[in-house]
Amino acid sequence: MRYLHPLWSWLPGDFYQLFHLTGAFVLTYVALKAIHLVKKRQELANALRNFPGPPPHWLYGHVKMLEPGEDVKNLVGWTKEFPRCYPLYFGPFLIFLGINHPDYAKMVFSRGDPKSLAVYNYVVPWIGKGLLILNGPKWHQHRKLLTPGFHYEVLKPYVALMADSVKVMLSKWEKLVQEDQAASVEMFEHVSLMTLDSIMKCAFSCQSNCQTDRDNPYVKMVYDLSFLAVERLKTPLYHNDFFYQLCSQGRKFHETCRLAHLHTDCVIKERKKSLKNEQELEKILKKRRLDFLDILLCAKDEKGKTLSDEDLRAEVDTFMFEGHDTTASGISWLFYCMAQNPEYQQRCREEIKEFLGQGKNIQWDDLGKMTYTTMCIKESLRLYPPVPLIGRILNSTVTFDDGRTLPSGFLVGLNIPGLHRNPEAWDHPDVFEPLRFSPENSSGHHPFAFLPFSAGPRNCIGQQFAMMEMKVVLALTLLQFELLPDPANPPVPVIQLVLRSKNGIHLKLKKLCSS
Repeated sequence: MRYLHPLWSWLPGDFYQLFHLTGAFVLTYVALKAIHLVKKRQELANALRNFPGPPPHWLYGHVKMLEPGEDVKNLVGWTKEFPRCYPLYFGPFLIFLGINHPDYAKMVFSRGDPKSLAVYNYVVPWIGKGLLILNGPKWHQHRKLLTPGFHYEVLKPYVALMADSVKVMLSKWEKLVQEDQAASVEMFEHVSLMTLDSIMKCAFSCQSNCQTDRDNPYVKMVYDLSFLAVERLKTPLYHNDFFYQLCSQGRKFHETCRLAHLHTDCVIKERKKSLKNEQELEKILKKRRLDFLDILLCAKDEKGKTLSDEDLRAEVDTFMFEGHDTTASGISWLFYCMAQNPEYQQRCREEIKEFLGQGKNIQWDDLGKMTYTTMCIKESLRLYPPVPLIGRILNSTVTFDDGRTLPSGFLVGLNIPGLHRNPEAWDHPDVFEPLRFSPENSSGHHPFAFLPFSAGPRNCIGQQFAMMEMKVVLALTLLQFELLPDPANPPVPVIQLVLRSKNGIHLKLKKLCSS
């Protein structure tokens, strides 16, 4: 009789052999996987041997040094020690070369390397494979199809719609000030609702009433999804898809994605109801003002093929997030900079009053007159860039100007807070000084030293929309309120998908007398 271990004596012999073979297969797979990971780690170490940086922990890398409240401070601080670049370890196998010098940024971001799916895949369940995520021919196709949606003739009518959304926010602030003149207002919450309201009106011709509807959950969902996506990046165990789907954070992320998609699907469904046939499409094409969703629905490639339902939702989800959350970040930090620098705030207000008198509605042509105000907006974007990190994967070897080389397939991350405060690129980089962007001075800084909207062929398609909204919001706000700091609640910048504050951005508001 064949001998069986007592523990398995109750099993048939053939089944025991199968169990034994399965166990041997699993052990072999684990051993091969371990060998592969060790080899990968050695290859990464060899590629980085000429790139010194802050010493990482052997397991979690720099994750503990990038905790909320420490992340921006360390990214900027390491730039002073390593002014061109340094490796960033998000665990033992996910490693970026963090770039924080304009010469290095030019070498990579002028090439058009693809987005790093090792990181951007973490948000695919949320925003799909739209323009932000896509690479290759499909990205070129979508970029070409969507570019007409950002033509200035399309953007012009948005000024009035943005102004309407801003006025709702300002009326809410006026009531708050009347109730308590010493009250401190958390900017990001109010501004996020306003920019969501604005993007719904401009891009989707939808009256959302989200600023007055206290039950609107979308802004909270965006916050949760942004937080969960960054937490996944900073947690090495969560990098594995299978493990992430099993843990509570993974389940929460996918459930929140589902709820966010319901919001997007509702927007698309309502528009499609009005498009019952080709004649309705022709009517849209003849409209005086096409919105972003019109252009998506009518877009066709060279073969006359329209976007699939999956592609359509991905682009709507992408623009819904980028068009409201990144802009909300930029505006909130702009308000903070104005409050911290009252002399610049007053100069902006005086400039705005010159062309926007009492009772006059802001127009497209007025935006070009905001010369000094635009300099202040750019300086705010330099100090507090809404998108702090941008990832690329090299599709070919790159040799930098100092002779150091990085191989094809390596991950590169543009460290924008470090780049924008690099002492080799900027004089007094931590000081708010708008005149550095004056026409006579702007030519003095490196063209790749200021990249709030990225650079190269994959720069932000909506940057003109964002700048336009920041001008409208600041102009109307400064005519009604003086922005004052709240010394008891200084903001603590933290990196999520956009730059936020750990404790909010609290300011005090003083209603200005009408003149």
